[in-house]
Order: sequence, then C-alpha cells, then structure tokens
Amino acid sequence: MKKLSFIFALIILSSAFVNAQFGPPPGGGGDGNGRSRQANQPAMPSFESTAPKGNSKITGYVVDSALTGAVEFANVSLINKTTNKPIDGTIADEKGKFSLTKIAAGEYKLLITFIGYDNKVFENLKIEKGKDVELGVIKLSPSSKMLEGVTVSSEKSMIEEKVDRLVYNAEKDLSSRGGDAADVLKKVPMLSVDLDGNVSLRGTTNIKVLINNKPSTIVASSIADALKMIPADLIQKVEVITSPSAKYDAEGAAGIINIITKKSTIEGFSLNIDSGLGLRGSNLGLNGSYRSGKLGVTLGGFGRAFYNKASTTLDQSTIQNGNTVLTKQSADAKDNGLFGRYNLGFDYEISKKQSLAASINFGTRNFTRGQDYITDLFVNNNLSSTSFRNVTSKDNSNSIDVNLDYVRTFKPQQEWSVSTMYSQNNLTNNFDADLLNNAKDLVSRQRNLNGNINREFTVQTDYTTPVKTNQLFEFGVKSIFRKVDSDYQYLFAGSTGGFASDAKNPSGLLKYSQNISSGYLSYTYSTKNKYTFKVGTRYEYTSIEANDQKSSIAIPSYGNLVPSINISKSLGGTSTLKLAYNNRITRPGLQQLNPNFNAANPQNITVGNPSLKPEITNNVELSLSTNINKTYLNIAFFGRQTNNSILRISAPSDTLAGAIVTTFQNVGKQQTLGTNIFGNVFLTSKWTVNGGIDLMYNYLDGQVLDATGKLTSINNSGVTIGGRLMTQVTLPKGWGIQGFGGYRGNQVQLQGMQGGSGMYSLGFKKDLANKKGSFGLAVENIFGGMKMTSTLNSAQFNQVSVNNIYNQNIKLTLNLKIGNMKFVEQKKTKGVKNDDVKGGGETNN
Repeated sequence: MKKLSFIFALIILSSAFVNAQFGPPPGGGGDGNGRSRQANQPAMPSFESTAPKGNSKITGYVVDSALTGAVEFANVSLINKTTNKPIDGTIADEKGKFSLTKIAAGEYKLLITFIGYDNKVFENLKIEKGKDVELGVIKLSPSSKMLEGVTVSSEKSMIEEKVDRLVYNAEKDLSSRGGDAADVLKKVPMLSVDLDGNVSLRGTTNIKVLINNKPSTIVASSIADALKMIPADLIQKVEVITSPSAKYDAEGAAGIINIITKKSTIEGFSLNIDSGLGLRGSNLGLNGSYRSGKLGVTLGGFGRAFYNKASTTLDQSTIQNGNTVLTKQSADAKDNGLFGRYNLGFDYEISKKQSLAASINFGTRNFTRGQDYITDLFVNNNLSSTSFRNVTSKDNSNSIDVNLDYVRTFKPQQEWSVSTMYSQNNLTNNFDADLLNNAKDLVSRQRNLNGNINREFTVQTDYTTPVKTNQLFEFGVKSIFRKVDSDYQYLFAGSTGGFASDAKNPSGLLKYSQNISSGYLSYTYSTKNKYTFKVGTRYEYTSIEANDQKSSIAIPSYGNLVPSINISKSLGGTSTLKLAYNNRITRPGLQQLNPNFNAANPQNITVGNPSLKPEITNNVELSLSTNINKTYLNIAFFGRQTNNSILRISAPSDTLAGAIVTTFQNVGKQQTLGTNIFGNVFLTSKWTVNGGIDLMYNYLDGQVLDATGKLTSINNSGVTIGGRLMTQVTLPKGWGIQGFGGYRGNQVQLQGMQGGSGMYSLGFKKDLANKKGSFGLAVENIFGGMKMTSTLNSAQFNQVSVNNIYNQNIKLTLNLKIGNMKFVEQKKTKGVKNDDVKGGGETNN
C-alpha cells in the first residue's frame, strides 16, 4: 500500500510533460510539390467581424471521390450570399471531419477547397434557427488543372514529420507488398534490419515495438519473429518515436516503433483480398468489416508461407588447457516457415460521448530450419576430429491478445479512458540432432526440448483535459503483471533405441514473475511566439520473484523516476527546431533470461541469464526540419549513454573442445553520438526521390574474463554508417513504379563487430478501375543474396563467421476491394501500451 500511495502522491505533486495537441503538426503531410501540407495550405480568408452569431452547426466529412481516404486539412469556408464574402471557416481534421458552430439563420454558400482537387460548392445552403445541418460525406474529385506549370497531386508524402514522431506511410510502398513487416521497416528512416529480422533504431536494438499502440507477448519474446507474422499489405504506417512522452512506458533505450495497421472507416460491408506468389514466399489475406449505426465489426486473417536457403562458415580458435584449438565449420541451411495472424474486433458507440471497443488477436508461427554441419577440429595445428551433424530446429509459437477499452469524452481534448489487456504466448524452441559417421551412418541422436509460456495482464486509466486554449494536462496510472515459465531438458539416444535423459545436460525450470506499478503526469504549454514546451515525469516500481529447480534467485525490487523534456520552435512557418531529453529503462527480455543451454551448434552455444538487471539510458536530441521549395529536409543530432548495459559476452567452453559459449551480462556502459539526415525531393508532382544517411560513433566499455580466468576491463569503439534511397514515379492510367536500395553498416560490439548487409528492390503496380484493387510485380536482390561477416576477439579466442542468405525473389501481388461502403467517422478508442521489455536482439547461427 505504501508503494501505491507513493505513486498516487507522485501524480499529484510531480511536474509534467507535453504532447502538443493543438492544430496540424509542423511539417506534416505533403502537397505534391514537396512542401509540407500545413505550410503550403492557402491562407484562410479574413472573415466579416460583424457577421451575426447563432446556435446552429454545420458538419460533414471530406473524402476522395474514389473513397480511398479522407482529404485531411481541406479548407471549408462559409460565404454570405449577399456580400459574397466569407463569414466563417475551418480546416478538416485528419479524418476529413469539419464542424462550423454558432451559425445564425440565413442562406449561405459553402466552399470546400484543397490543392489537387476541384472545388466543391454548396450554392444554396439554408440554415434554420436552432437546427443543425449534417452534410454527410462530401466527395472531392482530383483536379487536372495546372498550377505553376506542374500538374499537382494531393497524395500524402511517403514520409511525414509529426510533433513527436516520424511517420512512414507504408500503404504507398509498392515493392514490400507480399512481404512482412520486416520488409517495410528496412525502408523507414533511422531504422535498420539485419538478416535475421532484428531491428535497430539509431544503432541499438534496445527498442520497443507496438502494434496499433498496443504490446503483445509475441513482441516481448522476439521482435524478429513478431515482424514475420505481420503482413506488409496490412500496414498503413510506421511511427518512429525517438523521444517518447511521460505517457509512454519508460522502456526502450532508443525509443518506440509503433506499427499501425489499416482500419475500417466505412459504413456498410467491405472485403479486402491480398495475395502474393513469389520464389521465396507466398501469402493470402482476407479482411472483412461491417459497420452499421453504432456497431462496427472487423474480421481478418493472414497466412504466409516462407522458404529460403542459406550457408554459413565458422572459423574460430580458442585457448583451452594450454592448447590451441582451431575450429573450421561449414553448414548449409534450408528454412521453411508458416506464419499467420487472425483478428476479431468490435466497437460500439454507447452514446455520443462514450464508446467501447474490444478485440481478440491470434498469432501463430511455425518455423523450421534444417542444417548440415561439417566440423573439423585441430589441436595445436593437428587434425583431431571431423564430425557430421544434421540438425532440425523448430521455433513455434501461438499467441493470443485480448483487449477491452472504454472512452468517455466530456468535450474536445477532455476525456477519460480505461484500458485492459490479457496476452499469452506459448513458445516451443526445440532441436533434434543426428550425429553421423562419414556423413552416412547414424552414430547417436540428441534432442533439446524447451517450452515457454509468457503471460501478461495490464490495466490502466488515463485522463486528459485542456487548460484554456494553449495548455494540456494529462495523468494516469498503470499496472502490469507478468509471469514467465520456462522448462528445458536434453535427451540422448544411440543409433537404435529410444531417447533417455542426457546426464551431461540436465533439465531445468525457470519461474519468473514481474509486477510493474507506474504513474505519470504531463503538461503541454504553447506560446504565442510559436514555442511548445512539453515536460513530464513518470515513476515505475518493479518487483521480481524468480526461482529455478534448486533455489530462489535474488533480484531486488527497484524504482525509477523517468523525466522527459521536449521543446519545439516554429521558424517562419516552414521550419521547426526541436530539442529533447528523456530517461529510459530497458528490462531484459525472455531470450536474455532463458537459462536453456542451446547447443544446436555445439561449437557456438548460447545461454540466458535470469539474474539480469535493467539498463538505464539518458538521451538528448536536437533536430531541424524545413521545407525549401520542393524539398523537405530533416537533420537530427543525438547522444545516448546507457549504464548497466546488457551485453553479449562470449568465452571458451570449460568442457567442449573448441566451443564458444555466449551469454548476457550487466557488465558495461555504452555511449553513442550520431546524426540522421533525411530528405524528400519532388522532382515533379509525379516523381519523388527520398533518402537518408545514418552516421554514428559508438563506444562500449565492459568486463570479460582474461586468459587466466580473471575479470578484466576492455573497450571497443567504431563508426557505423547506413542509409537508404527510394524513388517513386506515378504513371498515367494507374501505373506506378518504385525502386529502393539500402545498406545496414557494421555494428560495434564489446568483443568485436557484427557485419553489415545491403538490399535492393524494384516494384511495379497497376490500379484497377475505380481503385477497386491492384496487381503488381516486384523483384528483390535479383542479382545475388546478402552476405554478413562478423568477428569476435578476446585474449582467449578469435571467431570469424560468414552468413550467406540467398534471398533473390520475384513476386506477383493482387489486391481486391469488395463491398458497398461510405465513409463515416472512426470511433475513438484507447489501448494498452506496454513499452518496457527488451527485444531478443541478435541471434547466433
């Protein structure tokens, strides 16, 4: 009770954070001419100050004539028919909705305009005293007129900058269709994805990934595996939040990645069919929705079959018992996977100011890898043995997420919400190994069984209220209850007969419970001279209980006060300068905690550490974004220091000749200085080029065992360079073409370096009549696969590993939209956001 009382006291007494909610964000959206949508909008006309006021209201929704989306930020002007002068006006919001209030009785004209569309005029709009007018859905037709000699398109830019985040509009991505979320994230500024699907933000994998603002236990277990379960075709946009506010959980050293999937804003029935057929993967997705009155229902399913092949080589030398042991290993691998994600959702409008939403999401992953190892061991330069080992690894999971959310709106920007979530993920990480003689005769068999259950229950409540017209106040409390059970065992069998317990590798069990109580307070203040101040604080208290088969594991409880400060200044209407500081926590994830001794490759073994403690990171960032004619440019400089870092530590095995064992330890600190530069250029209204470069200097300091077995301090540093370049051309008659190329630079590690890799793709798309669907063709890495070389070094060993993935791909895609529908306002919902668990990180092959 004392801990809970402290949290509530903190909410009352703390000073706060800011999340600007006033008007369109600086730099948001594109106008087809390279300028931000906000900066390039025609100025609103001056209104007659003597116009009479009344108590009527005019509302409506502005959408594209093809019903493909809302026309956000469209200008709406109410004109006096007698004087032909505007007397009131507004701008449509991001859902296309607008509202004019306090309208007096009379006859008016209503003019709706937006660049790239023909004007829409209601010539005879009669307002009766005390009666509201609902215009419903208003369709704007694309304009073919010339503006400054250039045909203007009103399509949204691929990249948008919001007040506190960068947004990548994935629905415009042609070449990723038929792929998964990892294919999309490769193209997002500031992000990089390695060959195994591990995502890093500004050079670190210490991030949090949300799906529609919500967590999932599948993401907590492995970000790379979760991304394989999300189809690229269903992703609307990706938000990269490098300086999260106090409202977010304190997890994620570098920030948060929020994947937003496509949602229904339609009245009636619709069905989307997404399919793809390729050399390395095929997919099929069906997503239906129905909305009538106050009730909306969505039902969807997606399945993807994946197949690929790879080869690896491993050269390593170790010093064991005074002898030098050299290992030379090669392996060919074949990967097969079947991934699926299925969802059922409801939303219900209890009243005009109350809504209820519920959803159930099921996920499944079945991944199998077959590898044939050939290993030569040399002791003091003399061949000691040659072994042949065929390994079949299974990485399977089944997950379920259940959400129930309630929102009560009192007035614009004032609302109260309660959100709950239950999530469970059942994981299986097994392997079977056949030990052969001369690559033919079976000598013995080995089996590792590792089952994991990850459960999580969350409840939170949030309250938001405006203060005057330029301030916003937010606070909330949240509790997360987690439980992880992991059991593992090794079995052994001869060339004949059944399996029995393996005495050399005993079984084990881990029970791990983690409870987090938190509270936050935030405050936003905007000034007349275009400054916005966002200050906030969050307190989190974490208690842990852990035990194995032998005894309890002593992990003390801990509390963290996490401040955040964001300051932005609008410069001249086309530029924004931002300064941010925040403090973050990174708790260990399941892959770091799991004590299973994974010896699928007995020369390269991994084992988790259930005694890990959290990392603490301090971040500072300075950025400038500007629009110059037809060019958008964003430059950011950042610094990051992480104490008590969870680092991968490798050392020679005490018992296995030539083997290296890798585990995780809180042994060091990390310092990073870097810059991200991104630009978007409209060469014409139909041809855009965008790209960016990431440059970072990393310094790591930690402790490892030396040749005598004593702890010694070591450090490593280096520069990491990465980048991406994309071009997109809109052609006549619904055709489009897109090209992409990207490179992920070498990643500095405490004991060495993880190699970089590159990728490229080219995609074509043709829209069907009335935009009722599309078909396309895309190629990826068609002239060769990807190669990644990594090195590890210490006084006791040296390792060089090379991983080749032959992922050339050609794929055909088809999308169909079926249904009779019209746009309506999407119901506002809230959701649980658990941002506090470290992802799986890199994996060893």
